[in-house]
Amino acid sequence: MQTKPSVMPIRGVWLTNVASKVLRSRQRIEAAMQLLAESGFNTVYPVVWNKGWTLYRSAEMQRQFGAEFGIDPQFESRDPLQEIVEAASAVGLNVIPWFEYGFACSADRNGGHILSLKPSWRGLDQAGQLLVNQTGHPLAWMNAFDHEVQDFLISLMREVGQNYPVAGVQGDDRLPATPFNGGYNPPTVAQFTAAYGEAPPRLSTRFGTAQPPAHPAWIRWRNFRAAQLTDFLGRLRQAIQADNPELLISMAPSVSPWALDYYLQDVPSWMAEQLVDQLHPQVYRANFSQYAREIDKLVQQYPNQLDQIFPGIVIKAGQTENSAAQLQRAIHYNRQQGIRGEVFFFFEGLRQNNGEIARCLRTTYQQESG
Repeated sequence: MQTKPSVMPIRGVWLTNVASKVLRSRQRIEAAMQLLAESGFNTVYPVVWNKGWTLYRSAEMQRQFGAEFGIDPQFESRDPLQEIVEAASAVGLNVIPWFEYGFACSADRNGGHILSLKPSWRGLDQAGQLLVNQTGHPLAWMNAFDHEVQDFLISLMREVGQNYPVAGVQGDDRLPATPFNGGYNPPTVAQFTAAYGEAPPRLSTRFGTAQPPAHPAWIRWRNFRAAQLTDFLGRLRQAIQADNPELLISMAPSVSPWALDYYLQDVPSWMAEQLVDQLHPQVYRANFSQYAREIDKLVQQYPNQLDQIFPGIVIKAGQTENSAAQLQRAIHYNRQQGIRGEVFFFFEGLRQNNGEIARCLRTTYQQESG
């Protein structure tokens, strides 16, 4: 087992299979791990669950869907996760696989192959249609409140922990999560109705459904569903740590309270119930004042758990971009506030401008270590 990251500051990077060529060959993976080690990083978070496919060889996917679904087809002759853990181990990096898509299963509005083969797993909106999120890039979602769907995700994460020498597993803003306009599958509606004596409230189609309401009936419905997702996280933690109590549960949700309002992620409850070992809120801000405000909120909210909090910082994502100087400033502010590390989105940003950011971070982290 690798060194347990929770006893040291986290200096991490997310590794994607989108807008990056790293996973295309073992040689590219080895070069990437070498760059991370040379730049002062100690943890890498590689994507292993994306668009309904695993990026490792999955017996659970084959059991559920058939032999041809054991790994993303572009990696039929390889196992990227195995190559990553081998290359990372060689240079002293910890690996925490990142289940990026969570309860989302496809970037196609029809649900892709997962829901084609398992139509009963469909998440539903209030019109009884396939659940698609109302914010960000549209994704099709499974029913996050269905125990069979939940057990499927738990099984994927368990098999990674059982079959690869990793330090933990990670969920994000899609695990555990579901869009605020979801949860209208009949069993969940029936449970809410039995508990409150009324049907769940509905979004107003007249005034638009792009943001959640704030009236008390909606807050009850929001909190009811969020509590079920928190219960799922408890089941996930119990299952993972029954296999290996040393494995870390890492979560990278959106920032609060947006995470609760839009994706039913009750992060304060997760932390209060000690369900998370490492928390990486996605503080993706290019404006430093906005970044600092979010860090201040974290410090105020979790004053006794700062050793578990390592914010997500964006190098470049969409229209949000930070310069090397801005990243240095964010790291310095983290340390001033008692936060010992961070995770960057995403790897390719390190190589921008002939590796300027990688060199900057190497210098920053060397000065901290020295």
